[in-house]
Amino acid sequence: MDKFTVLSAVAAALPEANIDTDKIIPARFLKTTQRTGLGKHAFDSMRYRPDGSENPDFVLNQVPWRKAEILITHENLGCGSSREHAPWALLDFGIRCVIAPSFADIFFNNCFKNGILPVCLPRDVCDALMGDAAMGSNARLTVDLPRQVVIRPDGEEVPFEIDPFRKHMLLEGLDDIGQTLQHEGEIKTFESQVAQERPWMPAISID
Repeated sequence: MDKFTVLSAVAAALPEANIDTDKIIPARFLKTTQRTGLGKHAFDSMRYRPDGSENPDFVLNQVPWRKAEILITHENLGCGSSREHAPWALLDFGIRCVIAPSFADIFFNNCFKNGILPVCLPRDVCDALMGDAAMGSNARLTVDLPRQVVIRPDGEEVPFEIDPFRKHMLLEGLDDIGQTLQHEGEIKTFESQVAQERPWMPAISID
């Protein structure tokens, strides 16, 4: 998983509440267990017309937001079914940070597990950031995770809260397995001791 430190990027505004995971990645694309390849289907029903052509009115089909790395929405982002494919699709599209007044719990947790930073800010602040995003590539937002601030184009810094452990995981680029493997030496030592003390037990390897 890629580390998240400081991101300075174009932000796209999607001023809707209750964007569910089926809007983020429709159920018909959930056949894969791979984390890559879903970006082209992110927001499929909003990005494409029935004939498969792009909807020019949708923000992620417009320059410069088709290369946005920050997405700003309204309340309850990621509600609905608990599909991890939703953050997979966002990440594969290029989104590394989502900003909203609130998130659905499972989606919120899945973002951290996949290297996406979810930032919770009040509705009026999100609306102000959407105004910044509307100015396009001349108004990039900066998300500074070490300092826990979102920096607006005019230099104003907006602080945000984050759990210290989750912050550590993002800064180090660690998912749950990566965190466990930080203790690989201790695990192997324990396995060796168990093999000597209980030779009748089957060996377990983390290699």
